[in-house]
Amino acid sequence: MTPLAGHAIITGGSSGIGLATARLLAQSGMDVSLIARGEARLAAAKAALDALRRRPAQKFAIYPADIGDPDQAERAVGLAIATSGAPDLLVTSAGIARPGYFAELPREAFEEAMRVNYFGTLHAIRAAVPPMRERRRGRIALVSSGAGLFGIFGYSAYAPSKFALRGLAETLRAELRGDGIGVSIIYPPDTDTPQLAEENRMKPRETRRITRHGGLWQPEDVAHALVRGATAGRFTITPGWRIAALHRLAGPLGPLLARYFDYLARRDR
Repeated sequence: MTPLAGHAIITGGSSGIGLATARLLAQSGMDVSLIARGEARLAAAKAALDALRRRPAQKFAIYPADIGDPDQAERAVGLAIATSGAPDLLVTSAGIARPGYFAELPREAFEEAMRVNYFGTLHAIRAAVPPMRERRRGRIALVSSGAGLFGIFGYSAYAPSKFALRGLAETLRAELRGDGIGVSIIYPPDTDTPQLAEENRMKPRETRRITRHGGLWQPEDVAHALVRGATAGRFTITPGWRIAALHRLAGPLGPLLARYFDYLARRDR
């Protein structure tokens, strides 16, 4: 199956959901460019893609960059486009999370979450949109989080940065549709990635109790949901019934959800 032909650029593509998506797209025959900070992990990711090559001319390229730095982000996306052309699919999956009690988190935790999760996404999109507009085609898929649908205890730094992506995605959908560019946003539940393992080391007890009810997904399953949703042209992608229900009901049932989460948190106090 070829869900989206051509060239895909994936930020945060060296591990987790980004790498799982890259593997899926490589198997479908797409050219794939990966952008991430760690050169060693990028090299390992490229080797994994090379093993999935479907055609001799298929291109896999890596570009080390801190996506939260505008100069590095624009340079990496620009190099990927110069090598393989404007993206038919841009997946912005780079992200960080540092849970903790609001009063105990340092200011830097809030700034870094916005720098990477929101502005990192913004920098990549700003660099990719002009050449996509010239060709009048392509799709952008922003990776948010279930914590981008409802504020969860312990995620005062992380959740707002993921909420911001929803506003960005909704605005881009309205502005770019006339240019032939589609926009999707996915809200993954807890996913078995190195990032989650790091989060679990820092989560307050209350956060652990609340999030354990959301289930644990594998990155490959989230990647399949992302690609299926993007292929179908869906704006909102909600993997699993829990996230789908949260997306649909968080507004009207917000007070009830808040009371339930408060009850779970109180049990650990």
